Amino acid sequence: MGSTLQIEATDGSGRFDAYVALPPSGRGPAVVIGQEICGVNANIRAVADRYAGEGYVAVAPDLFWRIEPGVELGYEGADREKAFSLFGKFDVDKGVEDIVTTFAAARRMPEVDAAAGAGFVGFCLGGKLAYLTAARSDVACSVGYYGVGIEHLLEEAANIRGRLVLHIAEGDAFCPGKVRAAIHAGLDGRPNVELYDYPGCEHAFARSGGLRHNPAAAELAHQRSLAALRREIGPH
Repeated sequence: MGSTLQIEATDGSGRFDAYVALPPSGRGPAVVIGQEICGVNANIRAVADRYAGEGYVAVAPDLFWRIEPGVELGYEGADREKAFSLFGKFDVDKGVEDIVTTFAAARRMPEVDAAAGAGFVGFCLGGKLAYLTAARSDVACSVGYYGVGIEHLLEEAANIRGRLVLHIAEGDAFCPGKVRAAIHAGLDGRPNVELYDYPGCEHAFARSGGLRHNPAAAELAHQRSLAALRREIGPH
């Protein structure tokens, strides 16, 4: 069972909640989980729980709090429409700022091994934020799943200091061939950057229970993510 952490925004605009899941040992490195456009819903909490089971203090902040706090949506019908509406209002720069604030809050938790450095794992919207977090913060390892819009931000790649891992679905309608080629051209060969393509997979292939879930590819991506995180922040 997870708990809720309240975090004070650094710009003084208020507080936002974050779901926290602790590892069995009660202590470990911090990994911030970046939500999809449907908010910190049951799926994102399950992801946090899984990373907690792998030895991390997993923290999933409510990144839509500036628009509507506590959003929890499904993936179809009216919920899907609302999710895209919220996404259209989302301030990406403030989102990255809130992620950095979440890192700072996590480091102050007694359960967190702050000396190990922090990690980030994001999906969809969180996948784009994983790239920007790598470019705009001191995160030790940032992992993004099927991020959308990264091709427009490649000029920031020179600022990446930690490890960046991107999981790219070859059948992602939001990331067609030309876009994937641009991402590879901008990031291939850079130190500490890992790009993985998944043939036959669509957007959200790692979402357990989803219509486009590909269990084999999802597990492969998870193990690659874990390997990168353990290399950079442990637990050893």
